[in-house]
Amino acid sequence: MSTYPQRIICLTEETTETLYLLGCQDRIVGISGFTVRPMEARLEKPKVSTFLDANYEKIIALKPDIVFAFSDLQAEIAKELMLRGIQVVGFNQRSIQDILRMILTVGGIVGKQTEAQETVHKFEQRLEHISRQHNGSSRPRVYFEEWGDPLISGIRWVSELIEIAGGEDIFSELREHHNAKNRIVQPDEVLKRKPEIIIGSWCGRPFKKDQVKRRQGWELLPAIQNGRLYEVKSSIILQPGPAALTDGLDELVRIIQGS
Repeated sequence: MSTYPQRIICLTEETTETLYLLGCQDRIVGISGFTVRPMEARLEKPKVSTFLDANYEKIIALKPDIVFAFSDLQAEIAKELMLRGIQVVGFNQRSIQDILRMILTVGGIVGKQTEAQETVHKFEQRLEHISRQHNGSSRPRVYFEEWGDPLISGIRWVSELIEIAGGEDIFSELREHHNAKNRIVQPDEVLKRKPEIIIGSWCGRPFKKDQVKRRQGWELLPAIQNGRLYEVKSSIILQPGPAALTDGLDELVRIIQGS
């Protein structure tokens, strides 16, 4: 009998995608209903939770060896599962380095240390290669909007990816704040910082460009005057896992470099 967990439940998408990358998809017995990557996971795995709520009876019936949770927002779910005798591992990755460490940790837990190290090495090489392409180039000022009412600027891993893609995050000083309330910005402050590119990714909602264009005074922003207003789907940029380091970063490069 293997000492590594064979029945795993993932309450967010990042660990699900990581387990697929490590070839452990057959061990996943339950996932979040918000999972969209990889698509086969959504099609073949039972849904046991949203982001803030979980079906405890369904989880217990699946007899997991371990449950992977994410962030302080799932702390109550983790607590309840532990009170019911379920082993829970919680992650709270908020930076690129945190994401890479999460992959290594998951790999260690499931006995795929070598595969996890190889995966992380490939990501590190990719990030370094993309970053080197833009060294010395002028960096357009980028405003990333995670939410539109109130305005919330990008979290740390997004800000870091903007820089790797060749841009300058105009609110980079706010990226250390985990809590979105501490990343609220005022419309007038965006005007003062004159972004040349605006990227929106409203979590769980379509980004409404026309609404942004109608904000008072924003028609004067270089980004809007030059038609550089873009949406990146939240599923590839607001999930702190492999998606952000691959498709999310690629989209940022395409937008920022104008290719």
